[in-house]
Amino acid sequence: MGAFYFYFSLTFLAISAITNYFLRKFQNLPPTPWLPPLPIIGHLYLLKRPLHKSLAKISARYGPVQLLQIGSRRVLVVSSPSAAEECLTKNDIIFANRPRQLLAGKYLGYNYDSLVYAPYGDHWRNLRRVTTLEILSSHRLREFEPIRADEVRLMIRKLYRSWSGEAVEVQVNAMLVDLTLNAVMRMVSGKRYYYGKDDILTDEEKEKAHRFQEIVEEVFCAMSVSHIGDYLPILRWLGVSKLEKQLIALQAKRDLFMKELVEEIRCSMKNSGKRNMIQVLLSLQQTEPECYTDEMIRSIMLTILAGGTHTSICTLEWAMSLLVNNPSVLKKAHNEINSHVGHDRCVEESDMVNLPYLACIIKETLRMYPAGPLLPHESSKDCMVSGYHVPRGTMLLVNAWGIQNDPNIWGDPETFRPERFEGVEVYGDGFKLLPFGFGRRSCPGENMAMRMVGLALGSLIQCFEWGRTSKAKVDMNGGTGIALAKTIHLVAMCQPRPIMLNLLSQL
Repeated sequence: MGAFYFYFSLTFLAISAITNYFLRKFQNLPPTPWLPPLPIIGHLYLLKRPLHKSLAKISARYGPVQLLQIGSRRVLVVSSPSAAEECLTKNDIIFANRPRQLLAGKYLGYNYDSLVYAPYGDHWRNLRRVTTLEILSSHRLREFEPIRADEVRLMIRKLYRSWSGEAVEVQVNAMLVDLTLNAVMRMVSGKRYYYGKDDILTDEEKEKAHRFQEIVEEVFCAMSVSHIGDYLPILRWLGVSKLEKQLIALQAKRDLFMKELVEEIRCSMKNSGKRNMIQVLLSLQQTEPECYTDEMIRSIMLTILAGGTHTSICTLEWAMSLLVNNPSVLKKAHNEINSHVGHDRCVEESDMVNLPYLACIIKETLRMYPAGPLLPHESSKDCMVSGYHVPRGTMLLVNAWGIQNDPNIWGDPETFRPERFEGVEVYGDGFKLLPFGFGRRSCPGENMAMRMVGLALGSLIQCFEWGRTSKAKVDMNGGTGIALAKTIHLVAMCQPRPIMLNLLSQL
């Protein structure tokens, strides 16, 4: 009897595969792996964590354009520059939607009403306009440059004062969290929320700082996991999962915190000097209250807070990890900064144009470890991709990690070699490098992120020598969540560079 069921199962799978093949040929659908989708779970049984690497292996075996059934979702996986270009240029408007019914979009994205999750249309275009023109424009970011410079100096000074004549161990991730969260929150609200042990705080300031840090930690945890309920809604129909309850509670805390912050800034605007992002939007609210609602302001600020911090922290930690594993690259970066900046002043954002090798280091880091390894979209109507028919409602995953780590495109992609970007000016050049996406749904915070990453990394390289805590190479494994973070956070040895001691002692 056991043999009968075994052969019956093999026959069923073979018939399913053959039937599936000819149906797809008839409908001109994109190719799919030979192994057929199973009831309910579809092709989920073919996938492992991390998802971007698993999808890259499928594409390498079966082709760069694959149509998978992942749970209840029809998913088009694109892993070639030419197919990515077709999706994000010719079919840009068609793929301008984000996938529907995502847990994060429902509970953290104001029920799919935020900039990240809102469907393409008038509301999303207005959010994008406000964000790019009023909040993240080059002019506005130049206004906030002193804030970023001040926070980087505070980080450098703290590192220097921890030195007692010998190299010290540094928890790099914690240091970068303090830097990035304080810099972004000062731009958003004019306030710092990560303090040193020597800072004197009131009980109210301590309570607010604790609340904020707790919220940030929960948001980062939510971004570090994949949500299976996004692909198997049957799990959600069976009842609200533990994860959903956590997301509901988290959003309530986030929204309340931001609501109190907006109201506090509104009440103090008359006595305030320099403007922050919330003040900019509250000023616009006075003339167009129907457009700049309180919920929209909270939504935009929370989007910047989540998207503008975690990705920069991840990129900086990956870059520092690569540098301590590749001391020759670090030495070359030292020499470039010595030549163009010297040791009598700190690196500034305006120096970046004269530090091309530093820019190459950042590009190579983004190539190897893009903060967003998969770019999610959804088709609003039928279209053609690589000559295949893609039905309306198909989820699109552009595998940026797969494209950027494809040996046929880059050659020896696992080797950290910044020199490969010398003379390359455009991130989307040939659609081989897509760390910020492309088209209408590209990341509006690219300019802010590159300013923050460039200044912070340049300053850490300029002022300090960095090394490993042992002879073993730093672990370079990544996590499995929405954003590509390190599995094991970097701990590095740090000491001031001798030629920088005079300047560091004056900070």
